Amino acid sequence: MKLSVTSLNSGSNGNCYYIGNENEAVLIDAGISCREIEKRMKRLELSLSKLKAIFISHEHSDHIKGVDVFSKKYKIPVYITPGTLQNARLNLHNPFLCKLSSKESITIGTLEITAFPKFHDAFDPQSFVVKCGNLCIGVFTDIGVPCEQVIQNFKCCNAIFLESNYDEDMLLQGNYPYYLKSRISSNKGHLSNIQALDLFLNYKSESLTHLFLSHISKENNEPNLIKELFNPHAQNVNIILTSRTEEIPVYEIEGELKSLAS
Repeated sequence: MKLSVTSLNSGSNGNCYYIGNENEAVLIDAGISCREIEKRMKRLELSLSKLKAIFISHEHSDHIKGVDVFSKKYKIPVYITPGTLQNARLNLHNPFLCKLSSKESITIGTLEITAFPKFHDAFDPQSFVVKCGNLCIGVFTDIGVPCEQVIQNFKCCNAIFLESNYDEDMLLQGNYPYYLKSRISSNKGHLSNIQALDLFLNYKSESLTHLFLSHISKENNEPNLIKELFNPHAQNVNIILTSRTEEIPVYEIEGELKSLAS
């Protein structure tokens, strides 16, 4: 058993994550244009015909930019909570919009996608886990602070897209206005490198094989800082940094859940 995963883009300029098997696949968010989704999937040799659904985490533009055009063009259902839809400024007449409820599991072929709430400055923000048999992939970005829901789902994953948005010193000393620094570092903002590392160290499963550090700030973070922080603790986990400008390679996730870290 295996799942193919990749980030088509990750950052404040657009977020889009692909998770699928041999028969079906889903996107978590569609925050880049339809054209860019097409181009990046083509370069990765990923079949558009396998895409069966899009799941939207929240209403910010970097998560929904391409969803209207892409879903209509390919007739793909878009699962979105009523609260997010109400605040998203999407086309309410899009016939492919489907209601999503928090903690509800949606079955797409052999994939099971479950949404659960998180802390972020949006109306009804959700994180996701995608399961196929004993495999579990998590998408945990745009999180101010790890809540119990995030922690419990984190423990169950073989691979995770985890936000590592900012370096605390760079944010503090940078040129952002005070209100924006406060928003980013608040309990409804984003995870710092240190917060992401703490979550990884304290709650990773023994079956975790890949950690995709995501939503990395252009202004308040440096890839080398992240690598220096995480690599000494990687052990048997592959640490991969996603890109805010392009897709990353497709990774094959295999195995099954063994046990939870303490």
